[in-house]
Amino acid sequence: MNTIEALEQQIVEDFELFDEWEEKYQYIIDLGQKLKPLAAEYKIDDNKIKGCQSSVWLHAYTEADKIFFEADSDSTFVKGEIALLINVLSGQPAEEIVSTELGFVDRIGLRQHMAQTRANGLAAMIKQMKLYALGFQHKTV
Repeated sequence: MNTIEALEQQIVEDFELFDEWEEKYQYIIDLGQKLKPLAAEYKIDDNKIKGCQSSVWLHAYTEADKIFFEADSDSTFVKGEIALLINVLSGQPAEEIVSTELGFVDRIGLRQHMAQTRANGLAAMIKQMKLYALGFQHKTV
């Protein structure tokens, strides 16, 4: 299993391949297009992330003491953002998800290249993933 740190490092290395922010932006969109569509049964208000300008649905479940995430968005860029987060956090133990800083977000320049409203949405997605992990963590204790 890849650790969160190893997955973050891989993303940083992937982004270093691009010289221009426009190329990075397109790469994020491409990641979103590759994200498996979320089943319609999970596109409900309870799974909608509050604080995002776009509609973002996040579903979480546990399997063998690991948490897995599935998501979708009506925005191709936001779908790419959530795909990045899923690549790092899905399949990890709850305590690691809760405690991680997700430093790759700043290391690839994501936060500094987006409007404040998008940054707030990204923070809301991260917060919701950590809240799910916290919830699952307390169920298993």
